[in-house]
Amino acid sequence: MNRKGIHIVFEGPEAVGKSTQIVKLQEFLEGLGYTVVRTREPGVAGLGEKLRELLLDTEIYIAPRAEALMMAADRAQNVDVEILPALAQGSVVLSDRHVPSSLVYQGVVRGLGVQEVKSLSGFACNGHVPDIVLCFDLQDDLAKSRAKDSPDRMEREGEEFHQQVRDAYRSLSEEFKWSVVDANGSEDQVFERIKDLISPLLVDDSGQ
Repeated sequence: MNRKGIHIVFEGPEAVGKSTQIVKLQEFLEGLGYTVVRTREPGVAGLGEKLRELLLDTEIYIAPRAEALMMAADRAQNVDVEILPALAQGSVVLSDRHVPSSLVYQGVVRGLGVQEVKSLSGFACNGHVPDIVLCFDLQDDLAKSRAKDSPDRMEREGEEFHQQVRDAYRSLSEEFKWSVVDANGSEDQVFERIKDLISPLLVDDSGQ
């Protein structure tokens, strides 16, 4: 079956259930006969893994502009080495974070400017744009209650930082027309909402 590649991005603040839903969607799509490739930012094989170690290291300080540039370098590698080749083969690419994360974390919360970070990410992606961005939105109190026991450098930022992140996602999702996923409720309920959002991107068995 000849299928066009599809790029689906999972976005949102920490602890909103993205990782769980990526696995569920991969299993669902593979059951339909799709080849699925999963990526994450930061951190694809090789260069990306090295950058991930640095970006999430709790022992070092990274200036906001340096952080933005490192994320852009990781993204450029991810798009060139992982995403575009998979799409060319007709695969579905499921990305755990992409450009929206930089717009939120570096553009808004770090104060570098959304348009500035958007331009940097556009250069890194060389014009590539995903087919859909799924932006998870969870009640603030539930997101707070899911904090990890061993947080990385980003996750251990204070609650004010993470509230700014949640607020920025809500604001930018409207501005950039990201598809908002209500992440409240059971895993199955959330997954049904995801299926509804991505169904227009899927083809039938005839490849149409």
